[in-house]
Amino acid sequence: MKLFIDTANTKLIKELSELNIIDGVTTNPSLMAKEGIKDEACDDHYVRICNLLNGPVSAEVIATDFAGMLKEALVLAKLHENIVVKIPMTKSGIQTIHKLSTKGIQTNCTLVFSSAQALLAAKAGATYVSPFIGRLEDINEDGLGLIKSIRTIFDNYGFKTQILAASIRTPNHLIKCAELGADVVTAPYSIINELFNHSLTTKGLEQFLADHAALNG
Repeated sequence: MKLFIDTANTKLIKELSELNIIDGVTTNPSLMAKEGIKDEACDDHYVRICNLLNGPVSAEVIATDFAGMLKEALVLAKLHENIVVKIPMTKSGIQTIHKLSTKGIQTNCTLVFSSAQALLAAKAGATYVSPFIGRLEDINEDGLGLIKSIRTIFDNYGFKTQILAASIRTPNHLIKCAELGADVVTAPYSIINELFNHSLTTKGLEQFLADHAALNG
């Protein structure tokens, strides 16, 4: 399974990239705004992110109509060879994804909340489809069950679209997505950082150091 970080913070991307544990980056307008990146500076920031690692970087369109999304997508795709254009799950979005797929441009269909939506994105030729686990669980729906359903459908019919599990709220979400066969999980830095931790690891290290100190005075 590939692991992406969901952020626009170049410091965090650089840190995890140097550890060789992340394979790509996902961003969105909210994450860009969180880093204080204004619209006119977004393109340069996407390029900075692309230069930090050799992997896909999802960059999201702002427009919601077909013509607007296509225009923005073509500009984004030219910024760097690693750019994946993030397109929302709407009728116009599906039309845009299909058009981009005919041009060989990678896409990430975002805001997916059902197997039906994932199926449509795959049929349109999306490179990735992003089911939002946490947001479904916020309304008491089965986010992990959605991953399982999409995996079954894609395997049944040989769709090459990759499942990119998003809206990850806990380390358990991430591990369960891996167990269910998600191709990619994108998570915030805080969740990825938690993967390093276990109380027994901490306790064991403390004991090793204490024993070493006692032995060597």
